[in-house]
Amino acid sequence: MSSKFQFELVALVIFAVVIAFGVPAVMNYDGFELNTFARYLALAIVSMALALSWGVTGLLNLGQAATFGMGSYAMAMHLKLRASSGLPDFMSWNNVSELPLFWVPFNSLAFTLLAGLLIPASIGGLIGIFMFRARIAGVFVAIITLAFLVAFQLLVINQQGLTGGQNGLTGLAQMTLFGWAFDPYSMGFYYLVAGCVTVALAIGVYLTHSKFGLVLRAIREDADRTRFFGYNVANYKTLVFCISAALAGWAGMLYTLVLEFASPTYMGVSFSLAIVIWCAVGGRESVIAAAFGAIVVNMLEGRLSDIFVEGWHLILGVIFVLVVMFMPRGIFGLLVEGAQKLRTVGRARPGHAVEPLSTTPLETNQER
Repeated sequence: MSSKFQFELVALVIFAVVIAFGVPAVMNYDGFELNTFARYLALAIVSMALALSWGVTGLLNLGQAATFGMGSYAMAMHLKLRASSGLPDFMSWNNVSELPLFWVPFNSLAFTLLAGLLIPASIGGLIGIFMFRARIAGVFVAIITLAFLVAFQLLVINQQGLTGGQNGLTGLAQMTLFGWAFDPYSMGFYYLVAGCVTVALAIGVYLTHSKFGLVLRAIREDADRTRFFGYNVANYKTLVFCISAALAGWAGMLYTLVLEFASPTYMGVSFSLAIVIWCAVGGRESVIAAAFGAIVVNMLEGRLSDIFVEGWHLILGVIFVLVVMFMPRGIFGLLVEGAQKLRTVGRARPGHAVEPLSTTPLETNQER
């Protein structure tokens, strides 16, 4: 077990304990405050999903909000059907006479939960096959995923009679499982979201430190060399795109449960770029750091918007610029560098002579 794996396991345990016991206590078990923090936790999952594709594999996916929106709409469709005695109200307003066939399976909660994971994963897989079998890499991955995001959002908005259009899906019922209604302002619901985040992070930590994660890091460093070692680079990239999309869909379903509506706003370019910022601030090299970054940035947005009603965007932008300039590896990189300095200081104990570094330049092959 590597030291980094041990470090992330400890960080995961601390994270789980803090959100399970520390956060409710600090917020005095207030339902509104816990609902707000549950929203941050749902966004933490989509941030760590991006860290899997971007930080571990080196694939910047600017369309992550699209798969997030798929999960959000899948859950919203189920809850809208439960809230409607027959045809959903927005369909009647748009002269739709009967329930479209693709809406019918969402009467089932089991189908909805599977669809919220498998539909985003399938779409991610199709995009991955298209890109990676053609050996598309670098900035072109970001451009293609961004183009798909814009096209998908326009499709959802234009089909107003089927998706609610710009207004999204509102007036949703509460989800019920085994007779328990998921009240988004209850302690039980908060612990449901906290448990989902912990499980998602555990999956992310396991994947990044398994042989699969080792191959992904090798692809990030040198895809051609990894291919020469006999690994199918296209399949690995496609698979990580599928996993990342499924996690984003999971986050989207939780987000709909928290906010009790689904909106095309959350599958837009600005939201997708926000996910990239969260991941960068926390540190894209670690899934836990990326999740932490999403929580910190969203909490900061909430506090700044309360204090500085007009200029909070400017303040937040200045903070992001400073992070990029002085913390290019995010909070995670800062912690790693601090740990390395402490280890160096610990080795240089008093009474032990430290051999000075040689000032003689090293001889290179060119100088021989």
